[in-house]
Amino acid sequence: MASLQLSSSLHGEPLSKSTMFMGMRAPLTFSPHTLSGKHLHSRNQFVVFSKKLWGLEEAMRIRRERELTSVTKVKRRPPLRRGKVSPCLPMPDHIPKPPYVGSNLLPEISSEYQIHDSEGIARMRAACELAARVLDNAGKLVRPSVTTDEIDKAVHQMIIDAGAYPSPLGYGRFPKSVCTSVNECMCHGIPDSRQLQDGDIINIDVTVYLNGYHGDTSKTFFCGDVSDEMKRLVKVTEECLERGIAICKDGAQFKKIGKRIRYCFLCS
Repeated sequence: MASLQLSSSLHGEPLSKSTMFMGMRAPLTFSPHTLSGKHLHSRNQFVVFSKKLWGLEEAMRIRRERELTSVTKVKRRPPLRRGKVSPCLPMPDHIPKPPYVGSNLLPEISSEYQIHDSEGIARMRAACELAARVLDNAGKLVRPSVTTDEIDKAVHQMIIDAGAYPSPLGYGRFPKSVCTSVNECMCHGIPDSRQLQDGDIINIDVTVYLNGYHGDTSKTFFCGDVSDEMKRLVKVTEECLERGIAICKDGAQFKKIGKRIRYCFLCS
């Protein structure tokens, strides 16, 4: 803050007033003539002008105090660092594998509508229920010092024990059985040797291949004491997900799902 020197020689008496103004350090001297742009004919007019400047200073002081009290310092977390990726886990020969396993080419999107019969819907439901169950158990492993590689091994074994195949393994050369996306890693994170830290958030994406159908699900979990900003991010995205799901029904347009999610996000 700086000192602003106001002086006047009206009526033969010097007037001076010091105030703090606009964050400058050097004292400035102005005649009332210069400050107002018009000749001040009386001492009273100059006093009124001086009071206005004092009022401006007070308003700035109050605003600054509010800014200092309202701004909360957020501790910046160190950027995510890649750890060591262990070799792919082996798969038993008796478990059926998706057609893309062993190929570097990703499967093409079907050009025809897929209409599932009652048996297909039952298999789809079974695959999704298994994925949800594995995801729930994987979330229980989240805590500080646990590595995402350990989570991958646990998910891999749970899926094998259920007689299913971990869909990510071998999909476009993906080397692991689950996707673990920590903090700023947006999606499809590869499990590695990095230990989870207190305050991390981690999205675990579990997909299983069972009886010819994929069941895919994911959820974001808190690791230890997570900041309020992180909690709000997860809360809003989960709400957007629920709003999007509510649109889904026979004959619904895909674009309406996106519109509902966007509206939910903007209103949060």
